[in-house]
Amino acid sequence: MITLHDIELARRRLAGHVRRTPLIPAAALSRPLPAGGAVTLKLESLQVTGSFKARGATHKALTLSPEAAGRGLVTASGGNHGLGVAYAGRLLGVPVTIYLPANAPASKAERLERWGARVIRFGTVWDEADREARRAAVEDGLTYLHAFADPAVIAGQGTVALEILEDAPDTDLLLVAIGGGGLISGVATAAKALRPSIRVVGIEPTGAPTLSESLRVGAVIELDRITTAANTLAPRRSAELNFEIIRATVDEIVLVSDEEMREAARWLWFEMGIAAELSGAAAVAALLSGRAGDGALRACALVCGAGTDGLMP
Repeated sequence: MITLHDIELARRRLAGHVRRTPLIPAAALSRPLPAGGAVTLKLESLQVTGSFKARGATHKALTLSPEAAGRGLVTASGGNHGLGVAYAGRLLGVPVTIYLPANAPASKAERLERWGARVIRFGTVWDEADREARRAAVEDGLTYLHAFADPAVIAGQGTVALEILEDAPDTDLLLVAIGGGGLISGVATAAKALRPSIRVVGIEPTGAPTLSESLRVGAVIELDRITTAANTLAPRRSAELNFEIIRATVDEIVLVSDEEMREAARWLWFEMGIAAELSGAAAVAALLSGRAGDGALRACALVCGAGTDGLMP
């Protein structure tokens, strides 16, 4: 299991490579969030690659030996983790190959190629692309970086919580979007270690309830299908590592629809001037829908990724 010490060590390794992103009050002018108290927004949408994924991918890359990194990095991604790995590859000066499923936006594939990554489209969802990336790692001798089920990746993502609780130590509720579970695994581990009374709520799309269904049955399950447009929150299966951390540290998981995430993305843009992709607006969607935040005195919602797809009809 990952510890607070691991996350603090990750922050020291990441110093100078990723941004300390701002924590701002959610001070809407025309439509305040219907929460029980003050709300802050942690803007990981302003991270170096546009999402928190830069933290975990870069930290993992920095733990590699020169020989392992020099073989080249390979991963599968819905887009944001791939951008994080491409960024890490540029830092280390090593080649990067990213496998993207069909549901990854063309705009992210274009960014990856501009950053020098080799992009290969494979499969319809992340899980299929991931199997191919693992195969390529073995056959081509590349070093594989998992998007969420890796202790070094989770420790890197957990540095988000260190910053939140330094900037707002009285936060009593954290709202965190869940895809595979890497972000919430790290954030919840750090937050509970620093402030045991804090409540951590995860948010999944109704079209990809991977972790909520796994928790319901008490074991990691694979969904038959994915129906959400929030592709970065849409693996069909998580992993044992994330499942066990989430089961031990996360208080609740709530579900939001794609339309609720779109409404939240529009709220972020028109009320706050923040461009969040669909998945990046999931935590705010939980507040706007009334599924989380009631009774919290000081809530923090993570805006975990930048983009404009949430503003599209």
